[in-house]
Amino acid sequence: MIWPREDPMTAAIKADLSGKTCLVTGASAGIGKAAARGLARLGARLVLACRSPEKGEAARGEIAAATGNRDLEVLRVDLSSRRSIRDAAAAFREGHPSLHVLVNNAGVWLERRQESAEGVEMTWATNVLGYFLLTELLRPALDAAPASRVVNVASQLAGDLDLSDVQFTRRPYAGRVAYAQSKQADRMLTWALARRLGGTKVTANAMHPGFVNSELFAKAGGLMGVAASAWAKLQARPPEEGADTVVWLAAAPEVQGQSGVFWIGRQEHRCRFRDPRAEEALWSLCAEMTSG
Repeated sequence: MIWPREDPMTAAIKADLSGKTCLVTGASAGIGKAAARGLARLGARLVLACRSPEKGEAARGEIAAATGNRDLEVLRVDLSSRRSIRDAAAAFREGHPSLHVLVNNAGVWLERRQESAEGVEMTWATNVLGYFLLTELLRPALDAAPASRVVNVASQLAGDLDLSDVQFTRRPYAGRVAYAQSKQADRMLTWALARRLGGTKVTANAMHPGFVNSELFAKAGGLMGVAASAWAKLQARPPEEGADTVVWLAAAPEVQGQSGVFWIGRQEHRCRFRDPRAEEALWSLCAEMTSG
């Protein structure tokens, strides 16, 4: 059944996710928590994939109280770590035979270059390799569902991808450039994944949530200066608005079967990064970087 506590976001989505398992990364705050709350209102069995178990538990309590849905669990995962992703995927598969919706949302924007525990530049490790590896490891669970969907949270702030220097070992590091290249990569990986899913009942789409008032963009706004940061905060959308298209892509019957599309505000938009050769080169690079 659909849980009765509606909001404007889910009220317009005519879907019942009862009995369906949805996993959302970065679900303890911002867009991820708003998307998780929307899916919970639609009756989903929800897995909150979070780096901090404490924040994850807090989010689980908030979502349960807001929606009345208590079929929620927290899965600890650090999306910058291959080992953590592998452990989390194994733990998920032990408890769930199938996965109906995977929302890849967790991301970072860093002012200074940092490396993960495994020595990979942190923005690339989290925003790109995290999406890639978790999706690949959960493919069997996605395949096991009668129909399933992958929703990748990307951005219009995308570009500057340099496949010869994704970790900024040669280029000077800039947080905005690192974030933008990661979001270009997320779009391109979505198109490469959609090709691989052709002929199956699994779909993959990417979306842009807009400029959202979240922890990630609060950090980015802090780099703009006081006046620009204040302006950005006034212009930012609440997380619920940013998550609207995520929930719609995850649940709405009208997009069943649609794959390989870039969405903004529930509308299809052209992606300027369509290049199968470059997408395949990126896929090969990500496969190599996550093989160990």
